[in-house]
Amino acid sequence: MVDAAAARGWCRIGPDPAIAAWAAAARAAALDTLAATEEPWRCGGTWFVGVDALPNGPDGAIGGTPFPWSVLPLAPEPLHRAQLSVIRPGYPRPSPEETPTAFAFRRDRDAAHLDGLLPIGPTRARMVKEPHAWILGLPLNDTAASPLTVWEGSHDLLRAALRQALAPHPPDIWGEIDITAAYQAARRQVFASCRRVELPARPGEATLLHRLTLHGVAPWRPEDTAPPEGRMIAYFRPQLASVRDWLTAA
Repeated sequence: MVDAAAARGWCRIGPDPAIAAWAAAARAAALDTLAATEEPWRCGGTWFVGVDALPNGPDGAIGGTPFPWSVLPLAPEPLHRAQLSVIRPGYPRPSPEETPTAFAFRRDRDAAHLDGLLPIGPTRARMVKEPHAWILGLPLNDTAASPLTVWEGSHDLLRAALRQALAPHPPDIWGEIDITAAYQAARRQVFASCRRVELPARPGEATLLHRLTLHGVAPWRPEDTAPPEGRMIAYFRPQLASVRDWLTAA
C-alpha cells in the first residue's frame, strides 16, 4: 500500500497507457456482459452490481490485454473475476428491496459502507466475512457521473473501533463476532469528523483505497452525463488470510 493510501485512505494512480489499454479491453467485455446478463438491476433499475461479472483471468488479463501490475503500487497476486459496477441516470431510485430508511441513507450518505462486512442472519448482524487486502477501482468509460466517494482518515477510526470491539475475543473467531454496534458508532464518528471527498476518475487512471476506508457512491446529479451504458467501474478486492490480518496489517 502506497504512503498516500496509508495516510489518507486513498490515492489516485495514472493516467498511464497500460491502465488505459486494460480499461479498453475490459470495457469491450463489460458491454458484452451487459448485453447478455439476466442479473436484475437494483435501485429502481439504476445500479448493476455485477459481482464477478468480468471474464479476466487470475493474472488479471482480459481479452489478451495484460493487467497493469507494472504501474500499480501493489504486488502481483491471483485475482478474482472483477466486479462490474454500472450506474445509470437517476441513481438511486426507491425499490422494493430497500426500506425507506435504507434508501434515504443511500441517497443522503452515498450508502457509505466498509467492504468486508456482511449482514448475517435474521437480525442482519454485521460480521467480517470478507477480509479484503485492498480495493482497486478502474474506470472503464469516460464520465465523472456518480463518482466514488470516500471519507479521508476513516480507516484509522474504523480500525481503532473494530479492534476495541474484537479485543475481548480470540482472533480466530473474530469473523463470528457481531460488530454492528461498534461499526455504526464508528461510522457516525466518521461522518462527524472526516472529510467527504468525491473521486471521479477516467480510463487510464485507477483509484486505490485502504481496505478500511469508508466509501460509497454519489447520487447521479441532473447535470451528469455518461455514455449510453452508464458509468462503469471495475473493482478488485483480493482477500487476506484472516480477519486478524485485515485489522493489523499495514
